[in-house]
Amino acid sequence: MGMDPVTIAMIGMAAAAAAGAGATTYSAVSANDAQNKAREQQKKQQAAALGRAASEQRMSQQAQAAANRKEADVASLMANAGTPAPNTMLTGTGGVNPNTLALGKSTLLGQ
Repeated sequence: MGMDPVTIAMIGMAAAAAAGAGATTYSAVSANDAQNKAREQQKKQQAAALGRAASEQRMSQQAQAAANRKEADVASLMANAGTPAPNTMLTGTGGVNPNTLALGKSTLLGQ
């Protein structure tokens, strides 16, 4: 009732091959899981780096805006408060006399 040595050897090789295939599958699944974890961690680190970069950019812009801020010369404005302001209009402060615009006619649209 015994088996011949060749059959026993073949059964042993089949068992070893099955165990090897199982180990290879387990190893591949473990490697895939490790890759997924590394990818997720890289995404988190990249998002954190982008957040830090945006924050640093905002702080830099605020610092630059603060450095470029201009303030009014209040002392000069108060010193000149009693003097009339210079005129910037070509017609003067009184404007244009409407009588000088009539061109000698009192009709509407040339009638």
